[in-house]
Amino acid sequence: MLIALICTDKKGGLDTRKANRDAHLAYIAETGVVAMAGPLLDEVGEMVGSLVILDVADASAAQSWADNDPYAKAGLFSDVRIQPWKKVIG
Repeated sequence: MLIALICTDKKGGLDTRKANRDAHLAYIAETGVVAMAGPLLDEVGEMVGSLVILDVADASAAQSWADNDPYAKAGLFSDVRIQPWKKVIG
């Protein structure tokens, strides 16, 4: 099941994001369930959130992955939306 995580950083979260980036990328590599991912950008190109597409068994697994993401554990996000997603193109 493909699930999109749409995460919004807390205002002023760029330093938190940068400080936890290596741990976040290591988590992605070790869990092996991320189909694609990347930062969301503001109008000047600064990172302000994340879009992560997970390939997991169900929404519960997606929630568990999101809860254990080093970014989430560091308190980076103001909100995280977990949404089933259907790949059509790409």
